[in-house]
Amino acid sequence: MQCPFCDERATRVVDSRLAAEGSQVRRRRECPNCHTRFTTFETAELLMPRIVKNDGTPEPFDVDKLRRGITRALYKRPVGPEAVDTAVSHIQQRLRADPERDVASRKLGEWVMDELRELDQVAYVRFASVYRRFEDVQAFREEIERLESTPGRDSGQLSLIDIGKSPS
Repeated sequence: MQCPFCDERATRVVDSRLAAEGSQVRRRRECPNCHTRFTTFETAELLMPRIVKNDGTPEPFDVDKLRRGITRALYKRPVGPEAVDTAVSHIQQRLRADPERDVASRKLGEWVMDELRELDQVAYVRFASVYRRFEDVQAFREEIERLESTPGRDSGQLSLIDIGKSPS
């Protein structure tokens, strides 16, 4: 690895650690010429499937676009950037595991909603309202009721609707 400070071609690895849930290797390097230390990240270069939009147009998968969408849904919600990184990583794993080389944007959107449902119910409803193009309050109500009635869910999140419930 070439030193980014003095362009020395031979640098040495001082420390290596796994990062991003094991999908990256973080390396601390030192330049023998200028003695500067810097960090590099190594990831496997894998072909990601193309995303086929609703109009049938394929486009390359864009991890930054995915991260922006999730971050936008989580705006002003108590979810840290590490949780966003984990959600993005889970979705990328699902994309790589999918046998199809072209994945419908609808499928990708459902995977995003799966991740948001686990992270934050408000963010989930925000994303679902745009993704499913809610037309009225009734559509919101139906989605919230579906979310509230999901069996086996006790994520520790507050209920979205506390009608008729007394505080404990």
